[in-house]
Amino acid sequence: MSTESDPAACDCRPPAASVPGMPVSALMAALAAAPELPLTVLWPDGDPIEPHFHVTEVGRVQRDFVDCGGTVRRSVTCLLQTWVADDTDHRITAGKLLKAFAHAAPVLGGEDLPVELEYEACNVIQFAVVAVRREPARLVLQLGGKHTDCLAKDVCLLPAKGAAGGCC
Repeated sequence: MSTESDPAACDCRPPAASVPGMPVSALMAALAAAPELPLTVLWPDGDPIEPHFHVTEVGRVQRDFVDCGGTVRRSVTCLLQTWVADDTDHRITAGKLLKAFAHAAPVLGGEDLPVELEYEACNVIQFAVVAVRREPARLVLQLGGKHTDCLAKDVCLLPAKGAAGGCC
């Protein structure tokens, strides 16, 4: 058994390019324009998550790190944590999520951060909220994939498979 990561082996290939999350201001404007509509969240492949999901947290997440080339970096996002409970009659509306954003205003600090959504399947996973569209009977949030990448390609000589070298 190989110890190397092989995305093709699990059929979860990373997207060609990561799409940043839409800014909080754009999402809030869409929510305010249709507060009575229920929300539907679509996976990157277009399938919906369970319609009875809850948004349990609206938070500001700051990650400070050093990449493999030694550069100190910071990533800050607005994270919507979702949870699916047994109350299958529950539906969240755009207006309810807008109220959650109002409660989170002191935490978000007025920054127009990219929005991401956290969901628990077998593991806790995160997706960028890349678009929102209004349909007659619902407001649809479209999720986009995230993936890992080397952020120091200019200083990190990526070795050929099996060769020694590189920055890490």
